[in-house]
Order: sequence, then structure tokens, then C-alpha cells
Amino acid sequence: MDNQRGVKYGIGILGIIIFTYVLSNYHVALNLILRFWDITIESIFNSDRSFLFVVLLTVIMVLLNEIRNARKDSDSIFLRDIPGLKAVEEAVGRSTEMGRPILYVPGIMDMNEVETVAGVIILGHVAQMTAQYETGLDVPVARSIVMQAARESCKEAYLSQGRPEMFNEDMVHYITDDQFAYAAGVNGIMQRDKPAACLYMGKFYAESLLFAETGNGIGAIQIAGTASQAQIPFFVTACDYTLMGEEYFAASAYLSRKPELIGGVTTQDTVKLMLIGLIVVCLVTRALFDLNIIPFIFEKLQFLQVLETFLYSGYDWIVS
Repeated sequence: MDNQRGVKYGIGILGIIIFTYVLSNYHVALNLILRFWDITIESIFNSDRSFLFVVLLTVIMVLLNEIRNARKDSDSIFLRDIPGLKAVEEAVGRSTEMGRPILYVPGIMDMNEVETVAGVIILGHVAQMTAQYETGLDVPVARSIVMQAARESCKEAYLSQGRPEMFNEDMVHYITDDQFAYAAGVNGIMQRDKPAACLYMGKFYAESLLFAETGNGIGAIQIAGTASQAQIPFFVTACDYTLMGEEYFAASAYLSRKPELIGGVTTQDTVKLMLIGLIVVCLVTRALFDLNIIPFIFEKLQFLQVLETFLYSGYDWIVS
């Protein structure tokens, strides 16, 4: 975070804290204003959750600002390299050279899982590459709604590359809802078609190791992405590249370079830095208070009581 952004966010957070303090302590004056709408400040604002209110407004402020910056010049925003994403194009190129298809598995859960949604988004970018390289793509799915969403994603990808004639609805096909029957079906496809690259992007359970070991056995380059903590070790062991946790969710921003998605990624990093700083400040301040080193400052300066309240609330929230 550069100095200019740091100063801007510091001023913004100070304004949010003062605004929250006014909402928490000047109920009479605010109720006089709100009485024209027959509401009271107590009915719309809970002063016991003022710290969370500050955090929420801060995140919204940072998100809107980061999206605005990304819209100005998204190419200038630095995003660290993720080897697994760079390897996707390498996998498509390898499949093209070998004349063998790419197998894309979007998990076994429905579209109500955010990991499945992220997997379908990434599928669209992979389909753009396969359309560009004229490489075969096979997408077996375990849910009918996922099948429709994946078909639309692939269709749009082929249209965007000017290759609508290459799109075939059968490249995205339904197998079964049953977990291990689906795993058996996908493993059968691997053994028969011998894809040069296998991509696993979505929500997985016990079938993850079955997929990864079968893909490893046929010599395919394998790239996995999931937020399922219990399955990450299996993918790390058997796959060439693995997108873990937030790397997986950030993949769509890296691949698409859309300002809204890039703004979301940079907001996560910025908020993390703020939380780290807040934790350090709260812990140091609490220690100084417990040692009776600086409490007299807050007694002498009335306006600093709002900061005292905020820091104590932050400390209580951290330790809880």
C-alpha cells in the first residue's frame, strides 16, 4: 500500500469512527431529526455492535476505492504470480501438441456452492484457450444445473474467440449425482481417452484422490483448485499444481483482469494489512493501559475517549 492510499484510508477510517461515535452517543439530537420519519436511532443502530459497524464501513470504503482504481488502470495493479494459473496455458498447449483432449472436472456439488461457481468461471477462461488452440475439451458434471451453467460458459467462450462452430453441447455432459458412481465414470473417461491435461476446479470430497491418482497414472499434467481443507493435501501430493484457498477464488480475477474482480482481490490484501495493524495497535495499547502508562492522556483529553472505546472494543473482539 503506497503512502497516498495509506493517508486516504487513514482519514476515511477516522471519519467512520467519529461518525459511529456520534451515532452511539447523540441519540437525543438524532431522534429529533428522525422523528419526522417516525423512527428512532435505537431501531436502526445497535451501539453494542459499533466496532463491527466500523469494520463493515471500512471494508465497503476500501472495496469501492479499489474498484475505482482498477477501472482507471487495471494493468498497472500488481498481482503476484500464481504458478498454477500460469500452468493452465501450458497444459492447454501440451494437449494441443499431443493431439489429446483436456479433461475439466468442476467438482461434485451444485451451483449453491461458491467453489462450484468459481470453477465454472475458470472453465470459461479454459474454454477460451481451447477455442484459440483448437483443442478438445471434455467436461463431465455431477449436477444438471451445473451442466447448463457450464454449457453456457463454454458457449460464450467459443463465441468470444470467433469459433462458434467448434462448440458442441456434448463436450459438457452429465454422468450421475452419486458421488462414487461419478468418480468411476470420470476415471473411466481418463482411462479410455487419455487426456493430456486434467483440471479439477470445484468442491471435492473423498473422490479427489481417486481422480488425482488416476490422472497421475495416465501421465497427464494435473492442476487442481479447491477450498476444501481436507482435500488439499491429496491434490498437493498427486497433482502438479494446486490452487489453495483464496488463490482458487482469486483465479477468475487473474485470468479475466476485470476491474471489479481485481478490486476485490486487492481489497482482501488491503483489509488484511489493516487487520494486522489493528491487532498490533490494540494489543500494544491494552498492554500500556494495564501498566498504567498512558491512561491519564485519555482522562485529560475528552475527544480521545472515542479512540479508547474503539480500541477496547477491538481488543475484546480479537481475543473473543
